[in-house]
Amino acid sequence: MTHSSQVTAIPKRTTVVVIGGGINGISVFRDLALQGVDVVLLEQGDFCSGASAALSRMVHGGLRYLENGEFRLVRQSLQERDFLLRNAPHYVFPLPTLVPIFDLFHGSFASLKRFIGLGKGPSRRSAVMIKIGLMLYDWLSRKSRSMPAHKFVSGRKLRAMSPSITPDARFGAIYYDAWVKYPERLGVEMILDTEAACPDARAFSYVGVEKVDGADIHWRDRLTGEVGTITPDLVVNATGAWVDFTNQALAGDQANNTPRFVRGTKGSHLMIRNAQLANALGDQMVYYENADGRICIAFNYLGVSLVGSTDILIDDPELARCEASEKDYMLSALRFVFPDIDVARDDIVHVFTGVRPLPVSDADATGRISRDHSHREQEPDEKRNFPVISLIGGKWTTFRVFGEEITDVVLKRLGRKRRCRTTDLCIGGGRNFPPVGKDQQRWLDTVLGDLTMDRQVFERLVERYGSRAIDVARFCQAEKDAPLNAVPTYSQREIEFLIRNENVRSLSDIVLRRTAIGLEGGISQNLIDEIGDLMATVLGWSNADLDRHKSLLTDEMGKKHSIV
Repeated sequence: MTHSSQVTAIPKRTTVVVIGGGINGISVFRDLALQGVDVVLLEQGDFCSGASAALSRMVHGGLRYLENGEFRLVRQSLQERDFLLRNAPHYVFPLPTLVPIFDLFHGSFASLKRFIGLGKGPSRRSAVMIKIGLMLYDWLSRKSRSMPAHKFVSGRKLRAMSPSITPDARFGAIYYDAWVKYPERLGVEMILDTEAACPDARAFSYVGVEKVDGADIHWRDRLTGEVGTITPDLVVNATGAWVDFTNQALAGDQANNTPRFVRGTKGSHLMIRNAQLANALGDQMVYYENADGRICIAFNYLGVSLVGSTDILIDDPELARCEASEKDYMLSALRFVFPDIDVARDDIVHVFTGVRPLPVSDADATGRISRDHSHREQEPDEKRNFPVISLIGGKWTTFRVFGEEITDVVLKRLGRKRRCRTTDLCIGGGRNFPPVGKDQQRWLDTVLGDLTMDRQVFERLVERYGSRAIDVARFCQAEKDAPLNAVPTYSQREIEFLIRNENVRSLSDIVLRRTAIGLEGGISQNLIDEIGDLMATVLGWSNADLDRHKSLLTDEMGKKHSIV
């Protein structure tokens, strides 16, 4: 492979084309392939580079969705959370969560009004309503729950647990959800697993759909300029916040004839390096209300503190970026719950923003719009010869079951039967990976007996790749290796392994998604130059190619991450 070309050519013919390589599109791709369906995935950017890279890193049931009466969604999400704890134990972990509570009864009436659909926007929640919500949360997860039930604590015990919490908090609640360490990597691992198990399934990045002409989809490689066509029997539109734009392209840009399915809301997050805040958060997430009643979160993540998020309506996902007003809002919310901790703008080391693909709604507040998922089916017409199934909404946590539901719709149309389910299918480095504790230490001892790598270095690889760390370690040992000068915790051969084995096509793929360097605030010009030179050598880039990829990375960092 040279320059930015794909490893294999995009076929001319396939049964199903999945457009969109976010977590939901990848889930559909995986499930269809496992049923023996000939399937091709086309993604206009890198895999999991949109909303699937901009989640709050939580794998959760959605406690606040109970206020909207979305019991089915919460039950399903809690079940999927527990599946992920088992199937991706290298990336998904339990997360103790602390909820500061300010009032005993005040706010109960407003919560009840929201529950019956009469509320107008967020408001403070009482201890009584939070207690009812957490009891429901525990009950809905009773069949699959593998973590402790919730408990309430007094104000005195709350401040003993977290001395920096505002003294205005009268009570506290503790419950468990989960968090995901590397969501983008988990998506890529699902693609690698699928292509290894199903040779007829292929996923292609940086390939945009240009138009449709009868039976043919015209595509363009956005890095090389290569063009071509592919003829499917059916299309799954899994482009998230871009669903309506994609459907317009599939309808020959006839905007007036394409129904609107999605209206996005923007969610921005801050990565903050502040020792006081990190100490205050410890090993738990704080799930708190701002003064206006909106829910915010903060927890330590990969050496920095993740704070989020906003929830703002937006029509064009290409324009999504974290504005100064959003930063001010999130910092203000932090001061509300941690009044004695001084967090400055300069403490922000990274920003990321995504657009939630919510269904079109006339709700009076973004928090009232359903987070559940659904789909729409459009039959062939005079412009295109194939049906289109569009995915609407969906949470990151429920990607597996959403993919399963869409696969069942496709199988019914194709007249085929399901072969297997993904309920107990381990993902990537979660396969044969022991849980944290003595079992993992024995596993490490056994594996290190066949390697000549320093234990601390190998444990760092295990933290990043789970059981796939064995393959990475062997690759690193096969030839002379050295730490990166800009980020010594990564090595040259480790980065080369990712380039050669994880569908990497652009500099931003490595810096922003295959590694956590960006989230950790480690991007520098020296790093860009060092990894750029390595990629140029491996992929055969010319100087002009390298300069272009550096420019693309700089543009993406400026637009999406407020880094210039």
